[in-house]
Amino acid sequence: MNGYDIIDEAVVDAPTDVVWNALVAEFRGAAAWWVPHNTFETVTGAPDVVGGEVAVTVHTKGVDNGGLKLRFTARTRSVEPGRRLSVEYVDGVFRGPSDFILEPLDDGRRTRVSMHFRGRPHGKLKLISKVADIGAEHSKATLAAFAALDKRLAKGVRAR
Repeated sequence: MNGYDIIDEAVVDAPTDVVWNALVAEFRGAAAWWVPHNTFETVTGAPDVVGGEVAVTVHTKGVDNGGLKLRFTARTRSVEPGRRLSVEYVDGVFRGPSDFILEPLDDGRRTRVSMHFRGRPHGKLKLISKVADIGAEHSKATLAAFAALDKRLAKGVRAR
């Protein structure tokens, strides 16, 4: 397999600006709703500024549960605040672009959030992808994260 072209989306019961702030906070390292599957740490700049880099760790068995840790770096390539964050995976186990897109619904009361992932496995993940369905695991983790985001924001918990 050469790579993945996956779109995962969900509807979050919060306005777009609130979802945007939660997304950016998560990429800054908040560990509020993408855990236990992924954690993020700013490397340089800021995730919502072109050129900013974020280290991503995929915890295959969950944070603090052992298992393989898959690491890669995302560099921000374009930003439309409150609407779209586009990154390029430039180092580690994935290469290629991804987009996070927010679309207001219901007069701005809810938001459709989507991730368009077009990563290609690299290094050890390229070998693993021959025996494991990385695309299915990616979607499972992304949809779980979006559900956790919805639950968190529905309770009125805002990004740090």
